Amino acid sequence: MVRKAPREDVTEDGLQVGPPKEWAAGLPAVTGSLRMAHAQMGVGRTLATLARVNQGNGFDCPGCAWPEGEHRSPAEFCENGAKAVAEEATTRRITRDFFARYGVAELAGRTDYWLGQQGRLTEPMHRPAGADHYVPVTWEKAFALVARELRALATPDEAVFYTSGRTSNEAAFAYQLLVRRLGTNNLPDCSNMCHESSGSALTETLGIGKGTVSLADLHRADLIFVVGQNPGTNHPRMLSALERAKRNGARVIAVNPLPEAGLLRFKNPQRPSGVLGRGTTLADRFLQIRLNGDLALFQAMSRLLLEAEDAAPGTVVDRGFVQAHTHGFDAWEKSVRALDWADVEEATGLERPAVEAAVGDVLGARSVIVCWAMGLTQHRNSVATIREVVNFLLLRGNVGRPGAGVCPVRGHSNVQGDRTMGIYEKPAASFLDALRDEFGFEPPRRHGLDTVEAIRALRAGEAKVFFAMGGNFVSATPDTAVTEAAMRRARLTVQVSTKLNRSHAVCGTEALILPTLGRTERDGDRFVTVEDSMGMVHASRGRLAPASPHLLPEVAIVCRLARELFGADPHVPWEEFERDYDVIRDRIAQVVPGFGDFNARVRAPGGFALPNAPRDERRFPTATGRANFTVNALEVLRVPPGRLLLQTVRSHDQYNTTVYGMDDRYRGVRGGRRVVFVHPGDLAERGLADGDPVDLVGEWPDGERRAEGFRAVAYPTARGCCAAYFPETNVLVPLDSVAETSNTPTSKSVVIRLAPAGGAGG
Repeated sequence: MVRKAPREDVTEDGLQVGPPKEWAAGLPAVTGSLRMAHAQMGVGRTLATLARVNQGNGFDCPGCAWPEGEHRSPAEFCENGAKAVAEEATTRRITRDFFARYGVAELAGRTDYWLGQQGRLTEPMHRPAGADHYVPVTWEKAFALVARELRALATPDEAVFYTSGRTSNEAAFAYQLLVRRLGTNNLPDCSNMCHESSGSALTETLGIGKGTVSLADLHRADLIFVVGQNPGTNHPRMLSALERAKRNGARVIAVNPLPEAGLLRFKNPQRPSGVLGRGTTLADRFLQIRLNGDLALFQAMSRLLLEAEDAAPGTVVDRGFVQAHTHGFDAWEKSVRALDWADVEEATGLERPAVEAAVGDVLGARSVIVCWAMGLTQHRNSVATIREVVNFLLLRGNVGRPGAGVCPVRGHSNVQGDRTMGIYEKPAASFLDALRDEFGFEPPRRHGLDTVEAIRALRAGEAKVFFAMGGNFVSATPDTAVTEAAMRRARLTVQVSTKLNRSHAVCGTEALILPTLGRTERDGDRFVTVEDSMGMVHASRGRLAPASPHLLPEVAIVCRLARELFGADPHVPWEEFERDYDVIRDRIAQVVPGFGDFNARVRAPGGFALPNAPRDERRFPTATGRANFTVNALEVLRVPPGRLLLQTVRSHDQYNTTVYGMDDRYRGVRGGRRVVFVHPGDLAERGLADGDPVDLVGEWPDGERRAEGFRAVAYPTARGCCAAYFPETNVLVPLDSVAETSNTPTSKSVVIRLAPAGGAGG
């Protein structure tokens, strides 16, 4: 039975707000998963599909990148994973009749939720120049159109090739090979907007742009910091890992401006006691930090550790590790000892005793892990903050031994694998050398455009073709009006997609929609591979029949376009790549370190772990050959009077830009998304009450940006801070407000004022 998509769009008329929850998961997570799965797939399809998620003979969840353990449960998925699967495996379909009814202009006025609810795309569609409607096009004509536009460019650098994290290793490797064969490194990806700051900081300090812990390390840690992260919504299976760590004796410190239900108490839906009982208290300590105060916090904790070493020499600092494996300790120590406690308290909003108590936990722990997500990565000083996290861990030797290390938690399945495969605008010379030696052509050496730079190039008319392998670029990126205008300047935009999204409605002079298989679907007798957030590579094999006979796998889309572009290519066997993914994996094994004997190792149960020099050998391939302590100046972010510091967040009914529903169960919101969470004291100071209508106004040197029609919600967030959902608030984040070094948009530290709804005041 085909489930019908909604014809009418949602409104905020039914918005209701209640108190936030004090625990996560449990029976509501089970019923929520099944309700959405049934609505999209029906009973039989739900049972058959969910039984395959994250199983050895099944497919990798298209949601987050959290790893699987050695012993997998029969239901190895979370609530939001079930929603992601249901959205992809839906029986709803978008046909040519849909596009005949709805023009681009009307689609652009619909909500992200409505667009996503329409179902799976079923055939290639073309929006001709000057037309308002997409019309069907054959695959052959679509590839010919893309090839024609690419050949017409003055230089390959006038094309941009974007990638989302969902792309498999095989498709990503073939894609970057096509782009570099064409002659450009313009390969921006979703990492530019999330964990680019992590990669920049970790590469400089530890020599690898990834985490240094395994799931087993998390289970055996004595102390785990969860910083700037909401695992209850964004990585729910992490809660099970934290629960196991707690059973093994670990303590957990949550650092966040918002109290997150999943870190307060967790009712594990995999166990009867979790559903029926009180669950497990996860956070032993909650540091309700002011936005952008994390750098100050880690510097303050390090200073207190140094003072504890002064009081009891040889008992706190791991001098042997510092001397044997690190560089720059003396300069860093001098800077931290000069820290001003008044600045720390202003930056963090925490009083000194709260920081001292956390350091007491550190002193009692033999092994410490720091986990983080976008709460750390999307500020101007994000790279410096993460470098300071590394300093804190290096001080006591908490890198490169069991139960200790850095754990940046990636938010999208295979976003880390795509980067490993070469989806990067600034590739290492060694990677390009390996491509040259394996395929016999000289790849371009000049660095390409990242996401922010790509938008600037489109805005300036310097980029003319935009090709996206997955994702929803328009809704994922900052400065909505600027981004939309930039995309509309392109000569051709191409979206390889499974479902409809805003990027199909905000398009260039000509546009193509190329529908592809999802993770849940069979790709003949082939399988693909992915890399999880902790460097494990494993197979993924879809089991459902494709949503339409007209879909192509991502690998086939890349290879057929390459054949149209290059003809009989003497360097790359594109036809073999499309036919047999083992051939791609054999070539990956020759190019990418750690993938030797790829085809045999990935067929082993559970796959294999990629090498990680800091973790495996305590070897740090940095510029100094050691782990680097770094000096990072503390600059307190001081907000003008009457203003607040805004962070953009996801709701519980959301994954990245995909909106599953209009509720945020854990924060007490039902039937709407245009809410702003503000401390009751901050509302009172502004003469506002809970429930008042407001506009959010960002103030920047180039002018104001306004997000209209929000409801103020009194909420126990940190004083001076507020939060609202993206993509609705992306309009408030200027394109040029980016993190130093990583160029990541500063979506977690936006200065705003609350203005009367519909007015110009403030």
